[in-house]
Amino acid sequence: MVVEPKVRGFICITAHPEGCKENVRRQIEYAKAQEKKETPKKVLVIGCSTGYGLASRISAAYIGGADTLGVMFEKESNGKRTATPGLYNTRAFEEFAKQDGLYAKSINGDAFSKEIKDEVIETIKNDMGKVDMVIYSLAAPRRTMADGTVYQSSLKTTGEDFTQKSWNLENDTICEATIPSATAEEIEGTVKVMGGEDWVDWIEALKSADVLADNAITVAYSYIGPELTYPVYYHGTIGKAKDHLYESSKKINDQFDGVKAYISVNKALVTQASSAIPIVPLYFSILYKVMKAKNIHEGCIEQMARLFTEKLFNGSVPVDEKGMIRLDDWEMREDVQSEVMDIWGKINSDNIKELADIDGYWSDFFNMFGFKIDGVDYTKDVDIM
Repeated sequence: MVVEPKVRGFICITAHPEGCKENVRRQIEYAKAQEKKETPKKVLVIGCSTGYGLASRISAAYIGGADTLGVMFEKESNGKRTATPGLYNTRAFEEFAKQDGLYAKSINGDAFSKEIKDEVIETIKNDMGKVDMVIYSLAAPRRTMADGTVYQSSLKTTGEDFTQKSWNLENDTICEATIPSATAEEIEGTVKVMGGEDWVDWIEALKSADVLADNAITVAYSYIGPELTYPVYYHGTIGKAKDHLYESSKKINDQFDGVKAYISVNKALVTQASSAIPIVPLYFSILYKVMKAKNIHEGCIEQMARLFTEKLFNGSVPVDEKGMIRLDDWEMREDVQSEVMDIWGKINSDNIKELADIDGYWSDFFNMFGFKIDGVDYTKDVDIM
């Protein structure tokens, strides 16, 4: 089958297996080129198949030589529709890891469920003994509780509605967009799905089963961003969830002996979720333009490689006043933000292609699904199974 990108709204509903494989291969090559560090050797990655989770797994394996166990929730191909990109990414990673003599196994299922936690624990006991690092990089739209209650996440403001400039992705024009305020129920749902409750549940389950090594490290990821996006992120529903994630890191540190929990605040990058949020893609595309001009732009693999080589495993762990690792340090540099805000004030429909990195944004978007990657022949038939 010849696979082409099919975009509906802000999501691509197809994925290219060979493109995904090439994307993974390039991230592996980048990780291989980094300085080797004495990092954990048995790593569990919860949310391992795309974005920061995938890049974390690649960094653990190819910077530190770790055996990795991954948890994902991806759809297989049915022969007519492609699998999700995360499934192709994971299969490719496992193939490369095996070739390089690294243990890599993945479990496909709902990471929120007790069944998957039990399966992971059994796999660790049988194959790894204990894990010395747990990366929590789960990105899910909903969560089903043990009693059947379903919580849904919402990307909204809290307090008042928020209106600001936005980029119409369909025709490359600047418009105004309003993000509505969330209800109390929507805030609760977002915290349940995107907060730290499940992270704590995982650590508790692993600790109780005695599959966490002494002095194990666990890391979860967050984002803060500039004041411009505070109503969407920092003060929005997702910000409430990230506050809960931060409090959960403190809870893990207080309650579980021999486990050290960190929050890593990462850089703004194009994801399936961020593409759907008004205002945010415009900020991202301007940020890309500024950071690339300064030669400090990073994608997921560059961020995670820096986490492993410069932040977590380079003697002492540098943290801010709240104890968080700041991988957004280059994004939040004063010179970067002042230029971004200057462009934000000037940008309009006539100059958007000049002042923002439109091509870079779309390149990252399609790359997530295995498309528009140099060296891949998209005219050839591929096996989507």
